[in-house]
Amino acid sequence: MAIIESQIDAMEEAQQRLQLAALFHALADPTRLLILEHLKTGEHKVKDLTEHLGLAQSTVSAHLSCLKDSGLVSVRSQGRASLYSLSHAQDLAAVQSQALRLGRPANRNHQWHEGHPSPEGGV
Repeated sequence: MAIIESQIDAMEEAQQRLQLAALFHALADPTRLLILEHLKTGEHKVKDLTEHLGLAQSTVSAHLSCLKDSGLVSVRSQGRASLYSLSHAQDLAAVQSQALRLGRPANRNHQWHEGHPSPEGGV
């Protein structure tokens, strides 16, 4: 019985790691952070976001999909349009606040597209 419980615990922990990875992936892109900032003001259509951000509709849609998959953004239909909003605005604000404290001041010069070394020693 203990082995089964141990395996269940391991699977739950693995699922939590995947959820955290999805969340941090969603928060790791400056454009997605900008979209989240816009959504703090209320619901937006994709068209509104493309106009505000000056990005292609396909780009905004892809970012919204990532944010929705991570649970940060909700979508509801209104006629033929989809309206996007923050799922948990207060929780997101708390996470962002903690992340700023955690990342200060060491990560000011992070290179966004740098190669990270692989376990084999290459890039």
